[in-house]
Amino acid sequence: MKTVTLAHGNGGAENQELISKVFYKAFKNEILTKSEDAAVIEDGNLAFTTDSFTVSPLFFNGADIGKLSICGTCNDLAMMGAKPKYLTCSVIIEEGFEIKSLEKIVKSMKNELEINGAIIVSGDTKVVPKGSVDKIFINTTGIGQILQKGISSNLISSEDVIIVSRDIGCHGATIFAAREGMDMNSDLKSDCASLYPQIKALIEAGIKITALRDATRGGVSAVLNEWANQSDICIEVQEDKIPISDEVKGICELLGFEPMSLANEGTFVMAIKKEEALKALEVLQKFENSNNACIIGEVTQQYPKKVVLNSAWGTKRFLELPTGELLPRIC
Repeated sequence: MKTVTLAHGNGGAENQELISKVFYKAFKNEILTKSEDAAVIEDGNLAFTTDSFTVSPLFFNGADIGKLSICGTCNDLAMMGAKPKYLTCSVIIEEGFEIKSLEKIVKSMKNELEINGAIIVSGDTKVVPKGSVDKIFINTTGIGQILQKGISSNLISSEDVIIVSRDIGCHGATIFAAREGMDMNSDLKSDCASLYPQIKALIEAGIKITALRDATRGGVSAVLNEWANQSDICIEVQEDKIPISDEVKGICELLGFEPMSLANEGTFVMAIKKEEALKALEVLQKFENSNNACIIGEVTQQYPKKVVLNSAWGTKRFLELPTGELLPRIC
């Protein structure tokens, strides 16, 4: 690894290599190496996270970079069982960017903050010469109050099953279709949404969650492989149980994508004790954004640190970490 490539931003194998060999090597500490969606600090009372957004195009069916920037950070907090409370917002804007577009982006951010009950409390603005950056980049950092302690991707066991909150791959497929000017004549749109309302409902229902992760870059494939490695388990997934819309299937078949590796921005994966699973599904299916939530697999010890896809015909194959460029500038 001599230079950074687009593949290093894919959320998959190359991305993990870059993080472990450069950043973890320099910054390694007990909190960081837990590799959660957000750091758990202050005796388990607060969650803390940061994210940067460089999506192209800036506006797409279902969302824009503004909505994405708030959802991304608030969702990372929610995945640790935390209520988003305080965010910072830093923007790098290219000279010549239209104020009308900037106002539209900021309005989207405001609307999503209200859904989460969070506020922007600090920020920074930089304007750079034309060509120095592609229109606008946004960074948001967030702090949340943890409502349910102990959620961790390092604690998954054979007592857990795996739930996905909705059909997968919509964000990645939507971005690609918009970028390539594909007229889908369909209802395909990004799943970009705030997930705190669903997590709050699960916690208020008294459901004990083992682990949560929003399946962003690298998709569900990256999440499951990270979990299998972190908890030293095997995750067996029933391929025919994975919810995938016809529109996403069509794009994947046309272009050779793996739906499990496509990015999501309003879809999460949950590990939960078997006896809690049906109750959790009842809660999730009351929400429009998760009305097709379902159990897709279980945790075993058959092949430690591996994810296995079981087909409806009785065959098996390993689901590996995504590799290659996939779709750059996806979020």
